[in-house]
Amino acid sequence: MSDPGPESFMREALGLAAQAAAAGEVPVGAVVVKDGRIIGRGFNRPISSSDPTAHAEIVALRAAGASEANYRLPGCDLYVTLEPCAMCVGAMVHARIARVVFGAADPKTGACGSIVDLPAIAHWNHHGVFTGGMLAEECGAMLRRFFAERR
Repeated sequence: MSDPGPESFMREALGLAAQAAAAGEVPVGAVVVKDGRIIGRGFNRPISSSDPTAHAEIVALRAAGASEANYRLPGCDLYVTLEPCAMCVGAMVHARIARVVFGAADPKTGACGSIVDLPAIAHWNHHGVFTGGMLAEECGAMLRRFFAERR
């Protein structure tokens, strides 16, 4: 079976972000991919779960960990519609995620270059590759629409 491609994984994350928006949560979605297949999905749900750690990335990492019966996810990629925050970057490092691809930059809490660049810290015991900008306009537009509707 051929790899469906990185853009299709980000589009899946966008679909999950739409589910978050429909639930009244900030529209962020994430998927964890191993060997060309999605092993974990998540969308933001800190409000509905009363859990400040229930960011899309954390939810997807938890699902992937359960799928693999392992808290470490070497060789896995994570696609997320918004630049990860410090908490999520830390979780990705601990999970040993190989590659993180994000859509829109987050000028308020982004920890991959917007306010701080945590992946660049040389002292981490694991270094994945973090890349931003995939489908950035679509990812950002979803967030802008969501917040415009609430103003």
